[in-house]
Amino acid sequence: MTGTAFASGHRSFIPAPDNGRLLRDAFGRFATGVTIVTTKGRDGCVAITANSFSSVSMDPPLVLWSPARSSSRYPAFVGAQHYAIHILGAEQESLAFDVARNQAALTGDKMQLNDDGVPVIADCLARFDCTRHAVHEAGDHAIIVGQVTHAHLRDGDPLAFFGGKVTRLDIN
Repeated sequence: MTGTAFASGHRSFIPAPDNGRLLRDAFGRFATGVTIVTTKGRDGCVAITANSFSSVSMDPPLVLWSPARSSSRYPAFVGAQHYAIHILGAEQESLAFDVARNQAALTGDKMQLNDDGVPVIADCLARFDCTRHAVHEAGDHAIIVGQVTHAHLRDGDPLAFFGGKVTRLDIN
């Protein structure tokens, strides 16, 4: 592994194929929220858990997220004209893991359809209904930019992701 050790566990390295875990650990030092992204697929709801979400622009209202090209769900999202991004609350940790393991985890009373026919989750902290604005290939991921056509929000504590672990933040 290429790297330099410093006092107190600090390390410096040049990203390379043989130290991918170290790079992933460095990326994981950025705390994020946890989202579930949904779209309508041929056989119903396609859902994926993601932490690669960011706001981009207020005018026009744009957001982005980045699915891995290796995901079996990738084709559904890069081809989707409409999708929804749900920011999860602290009480939705089990839902995040259920969707991460099984895209069919959203059924029945866990979802409704929005005006574009996209399956949406009730009672998340925030939801952004999006129309595809752009898709950019970016290494082993894609950057999907969506224009927000409708937004929803509620009060509550967020579900967070840091250092490869999901945690609840007690803010409110």
